[in-house]
Amino acid sequence: MEFQVDATDGAARAGTASTADGSYTTPLFMPVGTRGAIKYLSAADYERLGAQIVLGNTYHLMLRPGSELIEKFGGLGEFSGWGGLTLTDSGGFQVFSLDPKVDDDGVTFKSTYDGSSVRFTPEDAVRVQQELGADIQMVLDQCPPLPSSPDVVRTALERTHAWAERAKTAHTRDDQALFGIVQGGISETMRAESAQRIVEIGFDGYGIGGLSVGETREQMLPALAAAIEHLPADRPRYLMGVGDPASLIEAVALGVDQFDCVMQTRLGRHGTAFTSTGRFQAKALRNAEMDEPLDTTCPCEVCARHSRGYIRHLLQVGEPTASRLLSIHNIAWTIDLMSKMRLAIGNGTFESMRRDVLDVWG
Repeated sequence: MEFQVDATDGAARAGTASTADGSYTTPLFMPVGTRGAIKYLSAADYERLGAQIVLGNTYHLMLRPGSELIEKFGGLGEFSGWGGLTLTDSGGFQVFSLDPKVDDDGVTFKSTYDGSSVRFTPEDAVRVQQELGADIQMVLDQCPPLPSSPDVVRTALERTHAWAERAKTAHTRDDQALFGIVQGGISETMRAESAQRIVEIGFDGYGIGGLSVGETREQMLPALAAAIEHLPADRPRYLMGVGDPASLIEAVALGVDQFDCVMQTRLGRHGTAFTSTGRFQAKALRNAEMDEPLDTTCPCEVCARHSRGYIRHLLQVGEPTASRLLSIHNIAWTIDLMSKMRLAIGNGTFESMRRDVLDVWG
């Protein structure tokens, strides 16, 4: 992977990353297709929305339908009909949410599908993701919940580094980028140490994990800044699992390049839209007779065609089309926000944009 910085405004940067199968521009929001699809959407939708990378979840895909089967189809992109780039997370976050048995060699957990016992090591994570064939794969890391004691965070940090070294050794696909992951909780000291040690191993890019898992934004940002200070400027930086507009723009201001989050579609499925004036509750009675779109400033196909009154009606009668429309809007709105950030960085007006976004979302 190569990464070129196209423009900067303070620490914020607009860049272009090149993989073996294509390039993408940053700042970038990557929607999440956990089981091989973004819920209620298809690959044709991703293309219209302007997505550049769509995520797949290693944990779910290795259990159903299995990475070997997906490999037979030519990889996750071919399997799902998606012609853009793909990224697979290691599955570690999902595994650790199941309270697995963890040792220095790996983790043992029960499948959420059939209850069978599954053993998963850093080498397994690499092998499965190579079979899934994503353009970018993530190393297996240990993600401690927050708050956690310093001892728990330290243990997770040490395991993450040891597993990263093993993943680097196991990875053999030259056409697939491998990203390391920084841990360290909200400790600025441990975040800085983790970043330095992961960089010493050497990866195509660097994920920053273990944030937005229970801490406040005020706690997250200093820890994030401490990690970024030690990450190389010529590699992409990926803040994992963060997608609220205020955190997005604050992280870009610190020098983060790419993000993923399920928030856009999860909130959409429950009747909430992202708008230029904040969160919008589409189910509210006051929307029943409203003929205006979800957001008058949004260029997406949902806002161009459908009214608030219509979408509220769909929600009231339990019509799944409402979840689809709101998910499309929220993804499109977030992708557009990232495009506006890139433009503002190029124009030298990013700080003004940051203040405007925080006035609404902060």
